[in-house]
Amino acid sequence: MTVAIAFPEGPDEPDGPGMDDVVPRKMRITPEIAAAFLARNSVNRRLDKSHVQALAEAILRGEWQLTHQGIGFDRNGRLLDGQHRLQAIIEAGVPVEMFVWGGLAEDVFPVLDTVKRRSAADALSSTGEKYLTLLSSTIRHVLLFRAMPNEPWTGVRSRMSNDRILAEYKADVDSYRVAVSVGRELAKHIFASQTALAVGYFLTTEAAPAADIDDWTTGLKSGANLDPGDARLVLREVPKDAYRRGAKRRLDMRDQVSMYIKAWNAWVRPEEDSELVLRRLRKNEKMPMPVKERFTR
Repeated sequence: MTVAIAFPEGPDEPDGPGMDDVVPRKMRITPEIAAAFLARNSVNRRLDKSHVQALAEAILRGEWQLTHQGIGFDRNGRLLDGQHRLQAIIEAGVPVEMFVWGGLAEDVFPVLDTVKRRSAADALSSTGEKYLTLLSSTIRHVLLFRAMPNEPWTGVRSRMSNDRILAEYKADVDSYRVAVSVGRELAKHIFASQTALAVGYFLTTEAAPAADIDDWTTGLKSGANLDPGDARLVLREVPKDAYRRGAKRRLDMRDQVSMYIKAWNAWVRPEEDSELVLRRLRKNEKMPMPVKERFTR
């Protein structure tokens, strides 16, 4: 299949050295057009398959947005920029709109896509929130819990687009703000990371919105006057270095969140778990779900 790239004439005045013929056109790039464009690839980087997969999944979720970033060709029609986006369109099998640029000078290739990719924390910076790294990590892991609770939260499938994280934040601003605050405070007193505690707090209070949260958090912070079998005391007794990098039998994020939820469930319904034991998730063990309780204690 041959796809011609017909661009409008360039501006009268050049925008910079070697840029007098550079012109953009917004195009609907189908998988067929993407394949034809990729056939013109001669100088691009080695394909990052994980990046392609992440882009394809974002397209399939409907998260693709038209931005200034798109496809770039040099004056001879060779592809200089956009191979990952084009390959993602092919793998998703879904057309998207992009700007296609023609007439780039051949010597611009070394400076394309060399800037640091924006993180989720960067995307949240316009919200005015504090602790953006913790906030973005909390939102990401809440979404992972919902989407793939029984799969590893690492690797390509665990990637989240910045748009998705920002949309989730906007859907429940107050709850995430409180969860981050509680996560930071609880991490001073019990074993888990701030993110795991913020995620656990968010998920459990979402499931039991009328719970006596002050009673739960106060017990976790102090441990005072708790009975030996109290779930809060059991959670407090997990070694504090268990999650840290380099620790023997280190607990990953799923382990930490699962232990928080198990303790919460045992505290909410103590009659259903007479002897609580907190340990890492075993092979093929499913992530516990927070009990949905209107809560009358």
